[in-house]
Amino acid sequence: MVDGQRPRPMYIDYKDVELLSKLVNRHGRIVSRRKSGCSAVSQHAVTEAIKRARFMALMPYVGD
Repeated sequence: MVDGQRPRPMYIDYKDVELLSKLVNRHGRIVSRRKSGCSAVSQHAVTEAIKRARFMALMPYVGD
């Protein structure tokens, strides 16, 4: 899980593809806050990290 002891400002490394792939469903969509259990701050950081990883071609835009 992303939450726990989190620093301010929240930052999630976009190169951590293993963590980010757990927060994306099989269709390639970002999992919502309700399903992931993240707070609003950490969900925003997750979204930014996934978008950066996609732009840098570390993650696909669509699922398999």
